[in-house]
Amino acid sequence: MPHAAIVESRRDLSAFLRSRRARLSPLDVGLPAGPRRRTPGLRREEVAQLAGVGVTWYTWFEQGRDIRVSAHFLENLARALRFDAAERAHLFALAQHRPPPLSGAAGAVEVSPALQRMIDAHPYPVYVKTARWDVVAWNRPATLIMGDFASVPPALRNVIRLVFTCPDYRRLMVDWAGDARRILARFRINYGRAAGDPAFAQLVDELAEVSPEFYQWWPQQDLLGQIEGVKTLRHPQHGEIEFEHTAFQVDAGPDLRLTAYMPLAGRSAGRMKRVIADNKPLRLQL
Repeated sequence: MPHAAIVESRRDLSAFLRSRRARLSPLDVGLPAGPRRRTPGLRREEVAQLAGVGVTWYTWFEQGRDIRVSAHFLENLARALRFDAAERAHLFALAQHRPPPLSGAAGAVEVSPALQRMIDAHPYPVYVKTARWDVVAWNRPATLIMGDFASVPPALRNVIRLVFTCPDYRRLMVDWAGDARRILARFRINYGRAAGDPAFAQLVDELAEVSPEFYQWWPQQDLLGQIEGVKTLRHPQHGEIEFEHTAFQVDAGPDLRLTAYMPLAGRSAGRMKRVIADNKPLRLQL
């Protein structure tokens, strides 16, 4: 990054932190109010205390000095200043010029009602997954060709887990080995960005124990950034259907991705229409 851009980024960081510090009171963050203050907001020493660093270090950081900070420090600071997802992402962009690490927590993840309505209105399969590839939303067409996600316990409702452990997915994916390796290579990028998140590590450890292919392929360190392509799925009654697929980041949840499928024109489109007309969710044997 050019020197002028770095200087400007540090100025923006300084102004951003001062503005967020000014909007909070000690009572907002569980600190005693203390004597009357000349200016509103938290003092630097209070932010430093909440973030678990020395006041001099925090002061240098807020002033935009040339110091290196860890993702752990930025996460602590984001919590201390009560940042939402957008503010957290902005902090990392200004301080480290990259997105924040992905979160693997999926327990309470929900999509907005507006997003769910949009998904439901789409005529072809759509689902939303977390950074750890846990499926958190889907539409009816997805259940007809990819499986009835509602029948899968939330703890097991994970794309990587289904691909490597579910017998029905081996039959569903015409090129199972090729698709599974490509999926794993894309997942590894999320794994790297998760920066040691124990939820990711737990998933990898579990799959390495139960799937010989996962155990063999994971150490090979394959990476794939591509999020578009063509995939062939085999419906048990209507045969092979080729889909184009692509993925989009969800604005309301930076760690969420929406994946949409559309059958290729011709025979595949006709077969998908018959799948939809039958309206029978695909049962998954776990």
